[in-house]
Amino acid sequence: MNSQPFNELQQYLSTQIIGQTELVKQLLVALLADGHILVEGPPGLAKTRAVKSLADCIEGDFHRIQFTPDLLPADLTGTDIFRPETGEFTFQAGPIFNSLILADEINRAPAKVQAAMLEAMAEKQITAGRKTYPLPELFLVMATQNPIEQEGTYPLPEAQLDRFLLHLNVDYPDAHSELEILRLNRGEAKGEQNITAPKISQQDIFSARQEVLNIHMAETVESYIIRLVMATRHPTQYDDTLNNWIEMGVSPRATIALDRCARAHAWLSGRDYVTAEDVQVMAFPVLRHRILLSYQAQAEGISANQVVNRLLSLVGSA
Repeated sequence: MNSQPFNELQQYLSTQIIGQTELVKQLLVALLADGHILVEGPPGLAKTRAVKSLADCIEGDFHRIQFTPDLLPADLTGTDIFRPETGEFTFQAGPIFNSLILADEINRAPAKVQAAMLEAMAEKQITAGRKTYPLPELFLVMATQNPIEQEGTYPLPEAQLDRFLLHLNVDYPDAHSELEILRLNRGEAKGEQNITAPKISQQDIFSARQEVLNIHMAETVESYIIRLVMATRHPTQYDDTLNNWIEMGVSPRATIALDRCARAHAWLSGRDYVTAEDVQVMAFPVLRHRILLSYQAQAEGISANQVVNRLLSLVGSA
């Protein structure tokens, strides 16, 4: 196992995104598990800075896309342009053809744009006109949405939510972290930069992904993942309260995501085997956006985190 470059990357990102340890760790988990991230939180909590800092350390192109209600699919994918000098149409690639994409306020774009984004995330390709174009082998989307503002937003469809490997909730930092943020910002304004960003090649990432896939997972841990997933589909077997909270359980994509993310979490921890604790840690970001809450749960103000908490308390790991 050679997780040292990624440990150095995690340490560097922690100096750039202060007070968001979980966000930093889950960014690396998504990178190792080859999946996309949806980050939800109020403005100003370093969501954009996080992916920019990650992009600075990785070999690959980065592009930020600001989603707005008037955005068109061609603004993402690109379009065919007529060249008078040749009398032919040539394809002009859009910003989606970068390795790292920041989809800022993704829930502000209408359905056609979301459909184009869904194809890119699910198939790693886009369709323009009659042709389909492959996206880069290293392709990571980090999307953000603001939970406070609802005016002018379009709720993401369940099918698209399911394509996000992880859903992260970002909250305000504590007082100590706030002071560090203040001092970091002041230092950057003065042009002070004491830490050199580490560099990781795409080949390093692909090799690490293979190591993650080869990590040992015991049958008991596999069984634990399956029981958790099945409990979301058949909650009556465990608890009436859980049954009243869940309208619909998670898809097999959640099973695959739990497996990949638990492996990545174990690898980042320096282990060559997966434990039930790895599964439990990753259950929150993997399941919270995939469990469909009932109207009763929403009326009672029950959050997805509370549902996952109850799920973990009812389904034993042994």
